[in-house]
Amino acid sequence: MLDTPDLTIEDVKGAHERIRPYIHRTPVLTSTYLNERTGARLYFKCENFQKAGAFKVRGACNAVFGLSDAQASKGVCTHSSGNHALSLSYAAGQRGIPCNVVMPRTAPDAKKAAVRGYGGKITECEPSTSSREEVFARVQAETGGEFVHPYNDPRVITGQATCSLELMQEVEDLDAIVAPIGGGGMISGTCLTLSNIAPHVEIFAAEPEQADDAYRSFKAGHIIADDAPVTVADGLKVPLKENTWHYVSNFVTDVLTASEDEIIAAMKLTWERMKIVMEPSCAVPLAVILKNPEVFAGKKVGVIITGGNVDLDKLPWIKG
Repeated sequence: MLDTPDLTIEDVKGAHERIRPYIHRTPVLTSTYLNERTGARLYFKCENFQKAGAFKVRGACNAVFGLSDAQASKGVCTHSSGNHALSLSYAAGQRGIPCNVVMPRTAPDAKKAAVRGYGGKITECEPSTSSREEVFARVQAETGGEFVHPYNDPRVITGQATCSLELMQEVEDLDAIVAPIGGGGMISGTCLTLSNIAPHVEIFAAEPEQADDAYRSFKAGHIIADDAPVTVADGLKVPLKENTWHYVSNFVTDVLTASEDEIIAAMKLTWERMKIVMEPSCAVPLAVILKNPEVFAGKKVGVIITGGNVDLDKLPWIKG
């Protein structure tokens, strides 16, 4: 496996060809209302319409279909709060191999159901990084499956990079791209693509205030990891790792944060104005744009909506 710093745009293009039969080329949508509200021209790359409902199917498929037959013989395994788990289950199902995933017991029911629907086997853990890694070590030892890390894996980062590759092909002359950051797989893929084909484009990472370890890491110049942050953005609770930190520290323009109320308001606004269902984690980019209009005003901005696997029975603006 390549070390992350050695990945090239040719690796990204190769990944795009490898995964093409198993993914959607998702649409790019706009909103006159949101353009007027923000003072920017926003182009939403809608990975909520992706196979398995999330961008993570890109990295999962690149990893699974890049395995040799010998590597794939015992299946794959991972730990994930949801979208990587269901995406890897989808990819493994497409190849006809087993998939074992460790998920927090607090993960959304909709995501657990999707994992099982794609044929994945779930082992639950406590909602902390330490519990997740401890339980996963046991599951991997028992199954012998190939570990596909949710984000700290060059194969996954390269797959995620295909999202921004498509966006750059469809929208000319972008000034900036904004994407959520948790562990940093999508942001790292975005950095990988843009540093090669459009190094002038600014890259902003969007993060919840209540899970702001990437923000604090970026300001401190080294990884600061939280074990169990609490935020409505369940997909953004995990910390950066060495491979993703390489990209964040070298290519990200800034990390911007939003409060819980701002995230929920952006999620609801997108539903109302664009008729797009997205997860709270995926609303963070719009939330930070609305919060920091002076950063984006007058610019042509790509906004990556990373997924749509939301539990409709537990919408965060519904009380009770």
